[in-house]
Amino acid sequence: MKLFPGRPSKLPEGSLSRKALQNLFKNNTARISAGIIIAAVLAAMLGYLITPDSSPFANEQHLEIAARKPVFSVSMLKIAKNEPDNDCPLTEKWLYGCTKAYTYLPFNNYRFENGKIILSAYDKSGDTDIVTYEYSIQDILYALPSRDGKLSFRTGLPDLRGKIIGDDSLALQNEIIQHHIITRRFLLGTDRFGRDMLSQLLIGTRVSLSVGLISVFISLLLGVLLGALAGFFRGWVDDLIIWFINVIWSIPTILLVIAITFVLGKGFWQVFIAVGLTMWVEVARVVRGQILSLREKEFVEAARALGFKNGRIITRHILPNAMGPVIVISAANFASAILIEAGLSFLGIGVQPPMPSWGTMIRENYSYIILDNPWLAILPGMCIMMLVLAFMLIGNGLRDALDVKTTTTV
Repeated sequence: MKLFPGRPSKLPEGSLSRKALQNLFKNNTARISAGIIIAAVLAAMLGYLITPDSSPFANEQHLEIAARKPVFSVSMLKIAKNEPDNDCPLTEKWLYGCTKAYTYLPFNNYRFENGKIILSAYDKSGDTDIVTYEYSIQDILYALPSRDGKLSFRTGLPDLRGKIIGDDSLALQNEIIQHHIITRRFLLGTDRFGRDMLSQLLIGTRVSLSVGLISVFISLLLGVLLGALAGFFRGWVDDLIIWFINVIWSIPTILLVIAITFVLGKGFWQVFIAVGLTMWVEVARVVRGQILSLREKEFVEAARALGFKNGRIITRHILPNAMGPVIVISAANFASAILIEAGLSFLGIGVQPPMPSWGTMIRENYSYIILDNPWLAILPGMCIMMLVLAFMLIGNGLRDALDVKTTTTV
């Protein structure tokens, strides 16, 4: 028999956090947004392990094939560099990419003649008489030593990498045909410098997510600290912090970021710090408002009666109850940080080349929008739009999921 007819006999199962998560993933747009963010995170984490161009900064340039359309393919000759073997551990390749042991030369056709390979340089018109290259067969296959500025080799002796130099012309030609003449396909085409667009976009994901993550961390660190101090202690502490917040708030964000960037200098980490130092204001205002309403609650009075110190009351009792709106704002700040970084890179004061950045890619290729290669600027622009939209929609989903009325519905 129920003690209270018409009321549920037990509370809903699961914590409020679990119910908020369930409500979040009932939202179709939130699920799609989460999928986009997860895909971007995986691309950023795997980095050079999945890029077609695994050289540092995906910066392998071939001016002969600059600004080619998506799904473009070309024949290339793989030529051994005359350098000792450079061992590249997996962790180094994952984090920074590896300098390649070969150079790649695009060509239209080739032939062997008198112990040499003769190539016609790549030309999209198919003309084979514009420029030709000649290489000895051994120069293609071996890392040859240099004497007095000239390459030299002796058959039967090892090259710089320990490979025995051969003299069987037919066997060497077959090895070149089988292993050193390759076809490279560029799924998203090439940029104005002949770099692989797909690789540039994938490595650029690291910059966008990194600036968002570090900027949000800095904004949370400063915003939660100052907002908590202002809301809890009030009085002159509150007046001083609010005055400082209003001063920062009155300066346009992009101008403040540019000013901080000029002070700290141009560079990878400087941009992250500059963006983070401009995004804490909104967090501080929200935290202050939440704490002003929570500091008079009964559980805070109980904590004071038990003799708890102010630091414990703030960190253990008040802040956990005020973090819902902060999480939503952090998602929006993440999106804003990506946009700000892209804008700074477009202006040339953000992440500096050769580090790939979506904003830099737009700046380098925006002139092609009015030509016949608009995707060179549209592709990084679409990446920025999709990632920013995903964070904004996930923020809206979090706002709805963390709504007390929704999470406590039976």
